[in-house]
Amino acid sequence: MTVHPDIAKILATLPPGDGRRPDPVAARAAEQAHVPAPEDRLPLHAVEETTAAGVPVRIYTPVAAESYGLLVYFHGGAFFSGGLDTHDGVARSLARETGHRVVSVGYRLAPEAAYPAGLQDCYAVVRWAAENGDRLQWDGGNLAVAGDSSGGTFAAAVAALAHDEGFGRITHQILFYPSVDLDFDTGRYASLRDNAEGYGLETVALKPYNSFYLDSGADPSDPLVSPIKRQDLTGLPAALVITAEYDPLRDEGELYGQKLREAGVPATVRRYAGANHGFVVNFAWIPEYYQAFRDAGEFLNRR
Repeated sequence: MTVHPDIAKILATLPPGDGRRPDPVAARAAEQAHVPAPEDRLPLHAVEETTAAGVPVRIYTPVAAESYGLLVYFHGGAFFSGGLDTHDGVARSLARETGHRVVSVGYRLAPEAAYPAGLQDCYAVVRWAAENGDRLQWDGGNLAVAGDSSGGTFAAAVAALAHDEGFGRITHQILFYPSVDLDFDTGRYASLRDNAEGYGLETVALKPYNSFYLDSGADPSDPLVSPIKRQDLTGLPAALVITAEYDPLRDEGELYGQKLREAGVPATVRRYAGANHGFVVNFAWIPEYYQAFRDAGEFLNRR
């Protein structure tokens, strides 16, 4: 399938990538300028701003109920951008389609916060959620982690970190087009070459965009930075890995799902035809791409 025509129209308006390092302040301001007004957002039963383990969070309650499964969500943005507002639509859609109470995490960003600050924030909120089950009306069942792009990196890393620390409460991991190999070796994955340019995220931009995180101390050879480098994947939570056909990161995400299966982890990998990187944030208004949230709901509610 070619790129979806509605996506292609937007891509045609974008300048080619130049490989320059972005200005974090300008990039964040540009993202914030596109945040929908509150009245234009998907309505839910309740949305609450609070802190969890000292980390800003936004808690989304889909409907009134006595109890809920929990889903802790980590936004994308190459570790230096994105936030509770820019990814509010993703969190709302996850809450509605999964029926879970969603805790979206406003973790610290590079370059202001050096590695592993962001990862520590994400893990701390997951532990907080488990420890505050009564407050969150947790039903004691699902405690899932989810993330898109670099948020998917954090979701995979948090699942591994929890496993290694003997914290066995995480039941599922949902990875939307995750970045799981941060050395960006173009010889390793065909998608880094085949989808190198013209599809929004370009291969030439990967190193400069992720440089804030890597320069802050994140080592690409560390499995908590590049989850695909973990030698033993056994015992990790069941996984749903969603990739995009026209994404430079497609192949590493799909290989990670394959490696999870080979390690005995129940893992589902679904490639979205005609989609590009970022589609659950930018193109979920297209019905066939909103389906990714329904996939997440089916995955979490499977009996």
